[in-house]
Amino acid sequence: MAGIKTQSPSTATRGEPVRQRVIDAAERLLRKGNADFSMRDLAAEAGVSFATPFNQFGSKAAIMHALAERRIDTMAKRFAEQPPLPGAADRVLLAIGIAAAGMLEEPKVNRAVMGWIGTAGPVAGKALEHSTALWRLALGAGEGLDETRREEALRCLPQQLAFAFRGVLSFWTSGELADEALASSAQQVASTLLSGFA
Repeated sequence: MAGIKTQSPSTATRGEPVRQRVIDAAERLLRKGNADFSMRDLAAEAGVSFATPFNQFGSKAAIMHALAERRIDTMAKRFAEQPPLPGAADRVLLAIGIAAAGMLEEPKVNRAVMGWIGTAGPVAGKALEHSTALWRLALGAGEGLDETRREEALRCLPQQLAFAFRGVLSFWTSGELADEALASSAQQVASTLLSGFA
């Protein structure tokens, strides 16, 4: 997948298996309905020492950011597995449909994860980077966009689409946007952005 970075076991950073155990444990706690889990709860669930989650991530916010990044990477993987569509706009709308469906698979868990995205951790998260890569993948070479503005579109639209989808998700996370309106609302915003380059 262009733009989405993955690590092979040989290039994985030191401690990555432990990091994955901690992230997996956080996800299990969320699935059990324990969104307010403590780092002590997390360490016990992961089967690691109390200090390990702190040593690996530094804060609960950083762990939740990692969970958000995992979700975005899953969206990108699912998008890449779809038969290719010829137009950039159609691919973006497909990616939004896939992303929204992914969020709705486990709405309580995903709302808990998304609720932490605006919380600063000791190190900045990479959700924007991952999300921008997803929309860059969906836009591809910009087929179907105005040829005179295609270069500009490919430069600015990926991040603008990331901002737009995150904005819609924030209203969904807070309960202001119903589950059944998530995909259509995100697609309307994306269509408006894309219309400037049609």
